[in-house]
Amino acid sequence: MNLDNYPQHPWKIIEEGWNKENTKASESLFSLGNGVMGQRANFEEDYSGSSFQGSYVGGVYYPDKTRVGWWKNGYPEYFAKVLNAPNWIGLHLQINGELFDLNKATKIEGFYRELDMETGLYTRRFKALFNDITVSVESKRFLSLARPKLGVLEYSITTDQAVTIELQPYIDAGITNHDSNWDDQFWAIDQKVGSGNRAYIEAHTLKTNFSVGTFMAAQLFEAGVELDSPATQKEGDQKIGQVFFHKLKANTPLTLVKLGGYVSSRNFPKATLEKEANDVLDEASKLTFSTLFEEQKKAWSNVWKSADIHIEGDTKAQQAIRFNIFQLNQTYTGEDAGLNIGPKGFTGEKYGGSTYWDTEAYCIPFYMATKNQTVARNLLTYRYNQLDRAIENAEKLGFSKGAALYPMVTMNGEECHNEWEITFEEIHRNSAIAFAIFNYTRYTGDLSYIPVMGMEVLIGIARFWRQRASFSSAKNKYVILGVTGPNEYENNVNNNWYTNYSAQWCMSYAADQLAALRLSSPKDATRIEQKTNFQNEELAQWKETAENMYLPKDDTLNVVLQQDGFLDKELVKAADLNPAERPINQHWSWDRILRSPYIKQADVLQGMYLFEDKFDEATLRRNYAFYEPFTVHESSLSPCVHSIIASKLGEDEAAYTFYLQTARLDLDDYNAEVEEGLHITSMAGTWMSIVEGFAGMRVQNNSLSFSPRLPKAWDKLSFKINFRWHIYSLVMLQNSFYCEVDSATEKTLIVEGTTHVFVKHISLEL
Repeated sequence: MNLDNYPQHPWKIIEEGWNKENTKASESLFSLGNGVMGQRANFEEDYSGSSFQGSYVGGVYYPDKTRVGWWKNGYPEYFAKVLNAPNWIGLHLQINGELFDLNKATKIEGFYRELDMETGLYTRRFKALFNDITVSVESKRFLSLARPKLGVLEYSITTDQAVTIELQPYIDAGITNHDSNWDDQFWAIDQKVGSGNRAYIEAHTLKTNFSVGTFMAAQLFEAGVELDSPATQKEGDQKIGQVFFHKLKANTPLTLVKLGGYVSSRNFPKATLEKEANDVLDEASKLTFSTLFEEQKKAWSNVWKSADIHIEGDTKAQQAIRFNIFQLNQTYTGEDAGLNIGPKGFTGEKYGGSTYWDTEAYCIPFYMATKNQTVARNLLTYRYNQLDRAIENAEKLGFSKGAALYPMVTMNGEECHNEWEITFEEIHRNSAIAFAIFNYTRYTGDLSYIPVMGMEVLIGIARFWRQRASFSSAKNKYVILGVTGPNEYENNVNNNWYTNYSAQWCMSYAADQLAALRLSSPKDATRIEQKTNFQNEELAQWKETAENMYLPKDDTLNVVLQQDGFLDKELVKAADLNPAERPINQHWSWDRILRSPYIKQADVLQGMYLFEDKFDEATLRRNYAFYEPFTVHESSLSPCVHSIIASKLGEDEAAYTFYLQTARLDLDDYNAEVEEGLHITSMAGTWMSIVEGFAGMRVQNNSLSFSPRLPKAWDKLSFKINFRWHIYSLVMLQNSFYCEVDSATEKTLIVEGTTHVFVKHISLEL
């Protein structure tokens, strides 16, 4: 990816100049989504060069049978594939009988594409010399936030001489996934319907039987005047569309407006899908492209009112944070409790599944603060609704009596990750679910979630940790053996500190919450205990196991140990590695990685970030100084945690460097893999790097607390926080702090450790 083609802009992602080597990377960077569907920035017209076709419908997946060399009991039967869905943007363009293909143009000038993050509009334009004809093209496209089932495309063509144009807008259901395990066919077409300027294909997924109706309607305009020439239906085995024939005058724009999108059986009865599709088109066809775009601008304006972070003095940082916020809002809007935040969102197929522990550890804070607590509660409700599956997952691994193990990767609550060292061993994911309940309650003050749903989840998780821990006579402590911590460059280790510590915390937290519930709401407590068949002695067991949990440490270095035996490794720091061997996951054998001290992402530091109130600054500083030099940051989730901790410790340059690494991970293609799709869930960590890192936001004693440490290059930082149903508007300069609240009641704010009580607004010198 040639970064010289991508100038920086505070509100836009821009590519200037044609470089076919950038095509797949740009398809990722300019991706569109609206929380319900999404698509990579593929060309509408035919393109014979290298490309990664991708269109996606939220919640629709295929259970691709697991493929491994050696089957182990307990393996998930399938790996859930985020499906490449039928493509509605397609357009065959023939000029004087020759199919137009940018890859076959003699010369390309003025190639430009732009993603306007303020409005969600994707624009592409160019001039191409094709068979001695200069063809000018401008396309504009957006996926409507106001009408989530609808996408809108405007495609304009101008030529320097009179030509015969044949335009064939179509739907293509003959699509495949790039990452199929067995080259299965994922879709079966049920019907193709065309009438007038409309076309419709209904297909269902094999095995999972999701039915999806893909629809389109097309209108043709010359110089702004709609043409009456009828469109002729054109069908193939897997495509349907129309054909427009037109004699185009020189230097006269010919414009196609195409409406398209999806309806699915997730939201509507299968029998009504075609009607639902026509209803969408009936309403949208009454409006012009401009009117539909005005709706889009208003919808995105409402998002940015609460979600924007404004930075003055640093365009590189400003563009990056807006890109991350934009993509998070394209991926998940919070309106459908059955959806979640996949690691690639609507930008690629890699990783599969829609839900990882990333949601609880990284994404919930962003959605709590930039939307409202209802959206965050939907994400917790999603896990509650899958509790029965989590109990089944634990049973498959030999656990009993209601112990729950949430999946590492899932679409429906069932584990579908097919690497044994993750599926069986990276069990710390359970702790992220419990922590999210605590974090949500702490932030929102919503005490109703635990008695309604959360307590059942906490009981299942505590039961799992109690059974997963075993008592070591040699240590006279409970140990947890054979795990993988957040650092996936160490598998099957004993007593990963983060896993043990978080398990200890989960059991204590569950016990405390149940005891509190018995006092505050005895009826709820009785109902839950009866429903879960809870036995009173379990409380004592959780407490006894938690109090006697083994937590490895080294007294000489005065640090906790990532796991037993960590100091037996050859402790060569990452800075001393040969740069030609980085990233190590692309150059080293897995055996060599496992024997090395190198840390893929925060592990010990992940725990000290989540549970920071349990550790004094001196302890945090020692462990940060010891572990960060061994961290290679080859996970997208790594730099954000380190940035937040570095900010807290006053390591300002390191904090800023880590911020840019997490914020521009995709924009600057740090890991040379952006063509596979964007790193959506880590983008929430970028937001955390600013709000929790540079602004130092925490919740203390039911109030917001701030300890600002702005990077030197930043003249001003401003953002909004939705805290307990009130909007706090924050403005921070290098030496001053200002906050305004949309409430006339008295509020409390903690700034640099000092408590301030104010009404409406407060201004402080730092």
